[in-house]
Amino acid sequence: MQDLTQRVWSATSPHHVGDLAWGRSHTESADWPIAMWEADGRVGAWAWANLPDDLRLQVDPAHPHLVGEALAWFDDLAEGGLREINPLDTQTDLVETLLAHGYRPRDDAPFFAYHRHDLTALPDPVLPAGFTARPVRGEADLAQRVAVHQAAWNSTRVTPESYRAVMTTWPYRADLDWVIESPDGDFAANCLIWLDPANRVGLIEPVGTAPAHRRRGLSRAVCLAALHALKAAGATQAIVYPRGDAAYPVPRVLYRGLGFRPYARTRTYAKQD
Repeated sequence: MQDLTQRVWSATSPHHVGDLAWGRSHTESADWPIAMWEADGRVGAWAWANLPDDLRLQVDPAHPHLVGEALAWFDDLAEGGLREINPLDTQTDLVETLLAHGYRPRDDAPFFAYHRHDLTALPDPVLPAGFTARPVRGEADLAQRVAVHQAAWNSTRVTPESYRAVMTTWPYRADLDWVIESPDGDFAANCLIWLDPANRVGLIEPVGTAPAHRRRGLSRAVCLAALHALKAAGATQAIVYPRGDAAYPVPRVLYRGLGFRPYARTRTYAKQD
């Protein structure tokens, strides 16, 4: 999956090797059905189904006929129920194929806004007195790294076991996994960036600040610290996919304030027999 995703990545790609690594490291999404199709001796397409109704899809543009095979596979899994796919609005060929297979646009659906930053002008992070930005230190920081994520997202989906899996999954790098440490020694905010070294592009996934430390500019500071590290690692650009609809304005405001600019968005296409 990651080999194909890296090989065909461009600004019109809906996936990055990092979001696959993040998703596949957690039990919930690791159990989703996956299918892959070979072409010319290597993976030409993959499909990843979040049942009952959501399909993630990547197809080599050199083998567009594989889109139809992936959709047929999804039809079999869904057994006539609701099916949804969320291509980028820049994937015009895929959209035409979806329409030909009976999918129709859902204009009222939530969407993700794809943003990028060329990393040429990065201000230095500004921290409140006593706070420190640094990369994680492997297993020694595991418990606190998980705790700050759980607090920021009000969720226990990420566990010590799942985050240990994250840390051992390519292309995770500890030098791109940044936290802000409070004067008391607890972690107040975090930003993880995944570097695709072949395309020299890093994906921010995820960012969070613990509720007790919000409204201090820590999300901005930890992102800037991580972006400086990304640039030092050889990347030329960073991308991020915040929600773009009105229900979730804060992440979009954060990233645009950092200098990210939108270049594409997802659109939902649905089908039900």
